[in-house]
Amino acid sequence: MKIILICLFHLLALLTLPTVSDKSTQPRLSLQSPSEDVESLVTWDEYSIFIRGERVLFLSGEFHPFRLPSPGLWLDIFQKIRALGYSGVSFYLMWGLQESEPGRFQTRPGPYINAEVSGGGLPGWLQRLKGDVRSVAPDFLNATRDYVTNVGRIISEAQITNGGPVVLFQPENEYTMCSGFTSVEEISTCLDKDYMAHVEDLYRESGLVVPFVSNDAVPLGNWAPGTGPGAMDLYGFDNYPFGWGTGCQDPSNWTRILDPLSLYNFTTNRMMSPETPFSIIEYQGGAPDPWGGQGINACAAMINHEFARIFYKLNFGFRATIVNLYMMFDGTNWGNLGYPSGYTSYDVGAAITEDRLVAREKYSEIKLQAQFMQAFPAYLTSQPLGASFANTNTSSLVTTLLRGVSTNFYVVRHFDYGSLESTRYTVDVDTSVGRLTIPTLGGSLTINGRDSKIHVTDYDVGGINLVYSSAEIYTWKKTASKNVLLMYGEEGERHEFAIALALEHPSIVEGDEISHQRNKSATIVQWSVRACRQIIRFGNALEVYLLQRNDAYNYWVLDLPHPPPLGLHMSPSRSNFSVIVKGGYLMRNATIYGDTLALNGDLNGTVEVEVIATPAGCCSALIFNGKHVKTTVNGARLRGVLEYESPMIRNPDLNVMDWHYIDSLPELGLAYNDSRWTQCDRKTSNNPRSLTTPTSLYASDYGYHAGSVLYRGYFVANGDESLLRLSTQGGFAYAHSVWLNSTFLGSWAGSAIIQAKNQTLGFPGKLMRGAPYVITVLVDHMGLDANFYVNEQTMKAPRGLLDYSLSGHQSKSDVTWKITGNFNGEKTVELSRGPLNEGSTFAERQGYHLPGAPFETWQRMAPQDGLSQPGVGLFATTFKLDYPYGYDIPTSIVFTNTSAVDDPRARGLFRIQLFVNGWQFGKYSMFRQFSVPQKHVSLPATYNLAVNNIGPQTAYPIPEGIVNHHGENYLALTLWALDDRGAKLDGIRLENTAIIQTGYAGPDFVDAQSYAVRYGSY
Repeated sequence: MKIILICLFHLLALLTLPTVSDKSTQPRLSLQSPSEDVESLVTWDEYSIFIRGERVLFLSGEFHPFRLPSPGLWLDIFQKIRALGYSGVSFYLMWGLQESEPGRFQTRPGPYINAEVSGGGLPGWLQRLKGDVRSVAPDFLNATRDYVTNVGRIISEAQITNGGPVVLFQPENEYTMCSGFTSVEEISTCLDKDYMAHVEDLYRESGLVVPFVSNDAVPLGNWAPGTGPGAMDLYGFDNYPFGWGTGCQDPSNWTRILDPLSLYNFTTNRMMSPETPFSIIEYQGGAPDPWGGQGINACAAMINHEFARIFYKLNFGFRATIVNLYMMFDGTNWGNLGYPSGYTSYDVGAAITEDRLVAREKYSEIKLQAQFMQAFPAYLTSQPLGASFANTNTSSLVTTLLRGVSTNFYVVRHFDYGSLESTRYTVDVDTSVGRLTIPTLGGSLTINGRDSKIHVTDYDVGGINLVYSSAEIYTWKKTASKNVLLMYGEEGERHEFAIALALEHPSIVEGDEISHQRNKSATIVQWSVRACRQIIRFGNALEVYLLQRNDAYNYWVLDLPHPPPLGLHMSPSRSNFSVIVKGGYLMRNATIYGDTLALNGDLNGTVEVEVIATPAGCCSALIFNGKHVKTTVNGARLRGVLEYESPMIRNPDLNVMDWHYIDSLPELGLAYNDSRWTQCDRKTSNNPRSLTTPTSLYASDYGYHAGSVLYRGYFVANGDESLLRLSTQGGFAYAHSVWLNSTFLGSWAGSAIIQAKNQTLGFPGKLMRGAPYVITVLVDHMGLDANFYVNEQTMKAPRGLLDYSLSGHQSKSDVTWKITGNFNGEKTVELSRGPLNEGSTFAERQGYHLPGAPFETWQRMAPQDGLSQPGVGLFATTFKLDYPYGYDIPTSIVFTNTSAVDDPRARGLFRIQLFVNGWQFGKYSMFRQFSVPQKHVSLPATYNLAVNNIGPQTAYPIPEGIVNHHGENYLALTLWALDDRGAKLDGIRLENTAIIQTGYAGPDFVDAQSYAVRYGSY
């Protein structure tokens, strides 16, 4: 499910759940407000949605709160999205985190979300259903009913009709594609309209009355209004030009881009849904990196500011008025919530980084575009006229025209999206003074490679007609006596704009690269873009800031608080409810008290602050983050200096901490008692994979869905045994290890491209006839597969031990099996961190990964000492942080494996789980090059032994609130040595990725369960 909501600071957000059957264009809302007509709250036409009768440009950023388990930081993300000029947030809710077992509901929606989470958000216990997921199978529908009813009730209480922020709701996610079907007609027959109608009806019955919106994974028209049962109120689709989940290799190579124009345009969208706004419910804001991938930096470089300049403006050319970037903030696949195609980080190269920084240039580029679109409501009702080569004087460029009632928008780009050429051109435009060729004073314009420009004509700037501008517009606002307009270009470019004659002759306030002349219809200004800004003023009516693009990044548009009912800032009548501030790293919000402007924001260095536009009559004094700022007044501009105070930060050295160790695989000992383990006694299974063993060994059949699973198989030897053959499946990048009694037989070390492994392992010698033996198998569980294709059951792909055979035994029944996973399985006693946070290892089952564990009684040993043989050990320590208040200090735990010590354990293969204060915040897998015989390790032939296995992640951001910035923290690592050399960790350290002086109040430490003796644990 996805949720769209309007927050009290005017932040709109999008919501996703299952939908409603045949609906007319106007939603019939059923809840009444004492003061408002419900049907007027959220409506729409073919141009846009309306909120309380006002047209809204709904720019939204995807944010998954469950991927940031420190709720005190959620407002930080909201404010950073709002600071872009975005009006909304879209988020999913993960069923698999909310209902650990059937009927044990906690909170939040679904059913299916995909979202690169385990099972696509579906809980693992659905694997036991006979019926298909995402279908009308009675057992699946019954399974969803309790969850949907509870979630719908919670969301209905927060919808706009009850004074809350929710304005749109998406009921299923991308219920669009069928494997093996190619044509639209074939896909249509595959999709179950009764299923969609059922889910929508359930949500309506739970009290949801806001409009429902679809997200067609490919723009085919599925679930558009008027298409029969399951049709939505609003039609929307998704698009990812670089693909999704295909990796980030060679990020500058744009030849791999799937041209969006081959999938959609304005005309085809009108044919699919003529009476609803052009809506893109998911558009590429990042790209996930798979196991063994290129790393987050490569993904950020691929979906970067250049991508934004081309492809986000491409959608502008279609007059898209509902656009949601997936993702805007990404977060972390902590606690085993991720799916097997990706690792712990879910950064995806989004505009806001995993550790909540706004340092990527894409963030600033998005801000320029959003503030431009929000400042000019003429866009919302413009008419896209398609692309043409006719407007410029070169065939290498293409122009898309949006014609408004008076204002026109010309979007110019290279015909070849990926062109790196710098091209000179002129452009022909229609204006109120006739058709003109720009620049009119001679010369030419320039467009660099992987850039695009939006030229405007007859732009209304507070009653002043901007006849045209070749430079791009950032924003404009009214002040006490004049309008302030900001425009920008790339350094070295030459631009031109014209103002209608009604204004006074201009005067140059700053800069020396400006010329102007007056003709019979307009005053024309030509200027060269320089690193330093330039200002030209037209009497007391208009002041124009001429900026270099990188300097424009430092300007922020902040809306002032509005009295209820909620008013939106983009209306011309509300243009005096905002301020424009030049202020550096981040400005969050603004408030006016009398003659004082109070700003809240963040600094990463000392910066000059300048307030260049405020409402009438304000302001003569400035406060920043609660402190008065010494200012000077120059005209209507208020100037001061925001001082960054560099704090002293000393991180503890984790390599010299007092570490303690406990064996976490005591099952290998002769005295271990597994009587409390689950007997593998199910002789049948509803899993699509038919059983090939006497009883099911599938982990989810016994209630174990995450982390890892552990098996013990008993048999009595006849003396003829020499080989064990087994088949395991754990998802991409998983591993397994096998022992006979306490003797290590071997491991599968894992591969980024292999989900299952068949392996034959030899016994070390002849077994004693009549003696009992036990086989122990540890299998890493990387999450359940998603279920993107609706006619497949991929989320039911089993995990754990699939099959086995023992040489010398004709019957598989000669081996009887037990299984365990997290303590108590679906009835887990530790729900404060969700049902997926723990796995099968002894330390996890005992709760020793939780703060307060009695680690002082364990053996003193560090992970740098490591293990001398195959097995699993838990290493734990505590460390204190004393970070200063008033600072946001993103902190990561970084693993190093680079020393040159000649120790076989340093070359061994291993896996680590990272626990910080009980929260599983990383799976790390690395080894170094070695040349010893690989008799106990299976590796693919193409394996590169000189690099990590499997990586690529080495740094794990831990959000404040999970890690205590002002006190003690508990750090625990499970080290799993995968071969007979054992393994050791070279180093581990704390790393601060930034030190931000912030006006945001730090989050509270998240209150979660501490260690307590788990009675009945084993």
